[in-house]
Amino acid sequence: MCGIVGIFDLSGTAPIDGALLKRMSDAVSHRGPDGEGFYLGAGCGFGHRRLAIIDIAHGQQPMFNEDGSVAVVFNGEIYNFQELASELALAGHIFRSRSDTEVVVHAWEEWGPDCVNRFRGMFAFAVHDRNRDALFLARDRFGKKPLYYALVADRYCLFASELKALLVHPLVEKRLDLSAIDDYFAFGYVPDPATIYRGIRKLPPAHRFQLVRGKQVATPEEYWRLSFNALSIGQDEAAHQLVAGFNEAVRVRLLSEVPLGAFLSGGVDSSGIVASMARQTEAPVKTFAIGFGKSGTDELVHASRVARLYRTHHHEQQLGASPLSSYRAQAVIFDEPFADHSSVPTYQLCKLARQNVTVALSGDGGDEMFAGYRRYRWFNRAERLRRAMPRSLRAPLFSRLGSLYPKLDWAPRFLRAKYTLQELALESAMGYYRTVCRVQDALRARLYAPSVRQQLASHHPADRIAAVMQQSDTGDSIARAQYADIKTYLPGDILTKVDRVSMAVSLEVRVPLLDHPFAEWTAKLPTALKLRGGRGKYLLKRALEPYVPRRNLYRPKQGFASSLAPHFRNAEGGFVRETLLGDAMADCGLFDKTTIAQLVDQHVSGRYDHSQVLWSLLMFEGFLREVHFAAEPRTVALAGGAT
Repeated sequence: MCGIVGIFDLSGTAPIDGALLKRMSDAVSHRGPDGEGFYLGAGCGFGHRRLAIIDIAHGQQPMFNEDGSVAVVFNGEIYNFQELASELALAGHIFRSRSDTEVVVHAWEEWGPDCVNRFRGMFAFAVHDRNRDALFLARDRFGKKPLYYALVADRYCLFASELKALLVHPLVEKRLDLSAIDDYFAFGYVPDPATIYRGIRKLPPAHRFQLVRGKQVATPEEYWRLSFNALSIGQDEAAHQLVAGFNEAVRVRLLSEVPLGAFLSGGVDSSGIVASMARQTEAPVKTFAIGFGKSGTDELVHASRVARLYRTHHHEQQLGASPLSSYRAQAVIFDEPFADHSSVPTYQLCKLARQNVTVALSGDGGDEMFAGYRRYRWFNRAERLRRAMPRSLRAPLFSRLGSLYPKLDWAPRFLRAKYTLQELALESAMGYYRTVCRVQDALRARLYAPSVRQQLASHHPADRIAAVMQQSDTGDSIARAQYADIKTYLPGDILTKVDRVSMAVSLEVRVPLLDHPFAEWTAKLPTALKLRGGRGKYLLKRALEPYVPRRNLYRPKQGFASSLAPHFRNAEGGFVRETLLGDAMADCGLFDKTTIAQLVDQHVSGRYDHSQVLWSLLMFEGFLREVHFAAEPRTVALAGGAT
């Protein structure tokens, strides 16, 4: 796992500033503490920070082809690199190492942009081809590895693994994007391809981007899309194929020349992965778990049950200080606002693992692929009701009933009858948007200063969910919701969270459930084998019954975080009020001070639970103070309106 940066001159071959390239590389040094390397070619410069995992002795980057005309910097792992190396060697390519990065070099020579279709793994990489006078950027199918880029001064393309490296460059305009800010408060993250800055973009998952010097800049191109067209398959055969594909996805991720382990929450996904690892390795698996004390969400007992069964070398730790104490450190890790507070225990879990291993396997992706989220169950019920009642009757009826309820923002979700009824009044995509939205539209509007509210009048985050659902190749409502999550929530929240906090401590995390051949098969399973009787992950649980204790498979689902609400009500409440009404938030001019004060007071009183919006605001303040104002004078330049 590594950090990559680069500068490509789109119009000429003047020398690249090596000192500037070095500063960009230093900004992502945490991603690769084992070494650095640079390439300065004609109008192109690459920088690389290395975390050595495979071919430790000879895997230094940048890496080149035989005559030096092709240079590559690579972040990730190609799990089928040995098979590809054999194929490429037969075609006449000469290898100097056992590194998967060198396979990327020769795959580019042999297949050009289509090389990405041959790779099985997680990756973000850049190729400079001197003969083609081109820069080629690519990102893996699910977006496990990040890649940011910026086109600046009508001349340069800059790229980097993290946004902070691009902010080093003096030509990058640090203008905040109002639409991205609204999306952040709606979803808790800034969805691809946008970033919090108008002039910086993320290369979306499953996209490639080729720029040829002297030619008009093209747009990124999608090279892969997950299909949900259902297979015709019986349950027993599906369970058999699932176990085989699951084990194979784990097996290919066990290749490493450094210590390797696994996260173990005691849930379905992580327990299944540890069980598979234990059956495929001779040495005991090293496992790691974080507990939440008396919060009611502690999973250590479930993790310990699996650890004892498979005699793992198990490591446990209780979550440390309050999440509020680390919000500024979290802002530095993510570079742009990020409001999933499970990043705090995930960071501590990664620190614990890094004390013992350099690579860890994780169960991420299981909820999206096997319909494990509770919201799928609710959405399924709502869809049945929508189909049973014409919109002409449903919309006015449930809108009216919803308006009769008092505001229940403070209540647990299952008691929020007002929102339940309002969702039923909406069409499918809009209803699903309401289930994934962290700060609902009406409250978001109140958050903003009047001028900001006016500029955002034509921007609707819900449109993103509707557009993505429309892209899917299925009419099945649950499959469409899964597809929306895989295109938005999975790369924007889950995979971003794991990549940033793991790389902050120089830990590589591998995700077997998002092995793309296995995922392609999983996506085509009938929904009835994923969601049945109100139970998600139906087939996965059935298939894992011989290997994982039933108490782990069929216990209630728990999120990987403790409640934030008490932290905002105890002694830290005063700190939150002071911070959110302080100079950084005032200087930015984005927010309505009266609304923020009301939210804090209502929460501290105990009558309402505003912990999600308060945490979102707190993380935005941390971004302003630790990232934006650190890179710019204490002013905010805005690019407003809908994108």
